[in-house]
Order: sequence, then structure tokens, then C-alpha cells
Amino acid sequence: MTTRVWDYLPEYREEKADLLAAVETVLESGQLILGRSVHGFEAEFAQYHELAHCVSLDNGTNAVKLGLQALGVGPGDEVITVSNTAAPTVLAIDATGATPVFVDVREEDFLMDTEQVAAAITPRTKVLLPVHLYGQCVDMEPLRRLASEHGLAVLEDCAQAHGARQHGRIAGTMGDAAAFSFYPTKVLGAYGDGGAVLTDDPDIAKELRQLRYYGMDKVYYVVRTPGHNCRLDELQAEILRTKLRRLDTYIERRREVARRYQEGLGDLTGPGGLVLPSVTPGNEHVYYVYVARHPRRDEIIDRLKQRDIALNISYPWPVHTMSGFAKLGYAQGSLPVTERLAEEIFSLPMYPSLPPDLQDKVISALREVLTEL
Repeated sequence: MTTRVWDYLPEYREEKADLLAAVETVLESGQLILGRSVHGFEAEFAQYHELAHCVSLDNGTNAVKLGLQALGVGPGDEVITVSNTAAPTVLAIDATGATPVFVDVREEDFLMDTEQVAAAITPRTKVLLPVHLYGQCVDMEPLRRLASEHGLAVLEDCAQAHGARQHGRIAGTMGDAAAFSFYPTKVLGAYGDGGAVLTDDPDIAKELRQLRYYGMDKVYYVVRTPGHNCRLDELQAEILRTKLRRLDTYIERRREVARRYQEGLGDLTGPGGLVLPSVTPGNEHVYYVYVARHPRRDEIIDRLKQRDIALNISYPWPVHTMSGFAKLGYAQGSLPVTERLAEEIFSLPMYPSLPPDLQDKVISALREVLTEL
């Protein structure tokens, strides 16, 4: 049997009774759209972050898109972000009619290099969009300072950082709004698609609720355009309510998996060789994915595949190099750190219910392969 990077079945078997009870709760409720489960999850997710408003949505891409629109982003505007991210971050910017503007990332943690942001700001810049990638936070203090100096908004992309903290502050509470994904692989994952935007601003929340519901403020009456149909499903909301109660446990289990990798592989790291994830000072990592680095990455993946271990690359193609974004005009070499990382990074299996024996298999196999290289 192939060892995979992610597998929900062990978790499902452990939580099956609660998950099926959640489904039954919805089916017996008499309301399947924007009912008690959605409103309950929104209240509980906002409370977890000690914020006033959560507006749930159908997926994380629309969370970024509608979050930007609620912040006033539209055609002619620019949004500063990174190319070392999942393409949906940038697709969401593009969908508003705005232009993505990229800065490079840092070698040590693969996150936005905030020292490059000031030079990227123009009169058209509207929003700074840091991506809290792989499970830890971008350095937010300089971004907040720049936003204040230039009259910009900050939208955090928290799709990979549920529960991560920086200097004690939880991801999603350090900007004007924050976009989340609940895709099944996430730290807090649904059993299908889902998303949300968090904010403390009642006006932003009002905009979001209208945007997700056809631009209406009451049934059948449109008060604004554009409007969308982007509601979170009741079934997924109730499942997320059930899983939210376990979020801190999921995070602790992920950290335990990361600790075991460090113990099992740490002695093999060194210049020009294996690099394991580092935690930036002040950050509390939640290890959405466990991203390592090696200059002979492709050989490692091939040899582990021969041992029935499937690894992943997050991400093999920087967004600015994709043909679909050629219109942005970024030449090869324009973001050198991002481009170099794309040739060297790979993800080891990481999920809360990863059995220790399977992790031991991965560690042992990777040690063998690194010795062979």
C-alpha cells in the first residue's frame, strides 16, 4: 500500500460517530441553506479568534475574492502578494479585475519578504495580501506599518494557517480581514469545500454577506453588484462545528509529527543537503504541510516512489511562471528565491492521524535514499 502525503480515512474512523451525528442534525433540521449550522459555525469560528464577524463561504478562493471586493478592490487596482503560493490566491485577485504584484520570499521560511514590499507599492496599490504559507505567519508588523503609512488594507490569506500564532496573536486577527479555506486537507478541513472571511469591521462583514448572497440584503432584492452565490453548505458547516472543537488537538498532533521528523532526520541536515522546516522567531507553527528542501529533490521523490511512498511538491510552478499569468509580464529570474525553491522543495506526509509506524517508514526510507545520493 502506498503511503500518501494526506489521508482522511484514519481520522474519519476515529470521529465517525460525531461526523454522522452532525449530518443527521442537519438532515433533521428542516433547513438546508443558511440555517442554524451555518450561523452556529460562524459564531463559533469568530469566537475562537476573538473577532466580531465570520462570514462563511463556499470555498477559500471565493474567500479571497470576496474579501478583496469587500475591501473595495476592483479593476485598475493592484494587490501585492507572493508567487510562492497556491494559484487560487492569485486567481482570486485576477477575478476582481485587479492586478497581482509579486514580491519574492525569504530563503529561511519561504514566506513573503516584507522588506521588498515598500518598493512594490504604487498609486494603484489597494491591498497587501500576505500568505501565511505551510502553517506559519508572515512577519506582520512591517506590513501593518506600511499599510498605515500608505492608506492600504491588509487581507491575510490564512488557508494554511488555522490556529497559527505570531507573538501570541492568532492568524486572521492581524489585518483588516482574513480569508480561510476549509478544503479537506486543511488544518481545519471539511468533508468537501468551504471557506470564510473573518473581520472585526461590521461594514466589511455586511458587504461580504451581500456579496455571497446575490448582492441582496433581503430575499429577491438586489442592493449591489456584483453579487455571487457563494454560501457555505449546512452539512459542511455542521461538520466544521464538530471538528472546530478538536482544532487545538489537531494542531498538537501535527506538531508531534513534525517533532518526530526533526528527531528522525535532523542529523542529516547541512549546507547543500537536506533542509527541514524552520520556525521563525515569534511564530507558533501548525504544520499544515511539512516542507523540506534538497537540491536533488526529483531524485528523492522518484526513489521514495519506488518504495511506495508518495511525496508532494507545494508548489512545483511559481504562479508568475505559469502560462495563464504570462500577461503579468514577469520574466524568468524575476523572483529568484521563489524560482529556486520550486526546484528543491517537497512535502513529507503530514496529517494529525498519521500512524507512527507509517511515519517511521517514511523516515527510514528517506534516510536510506539520502545515503544513496
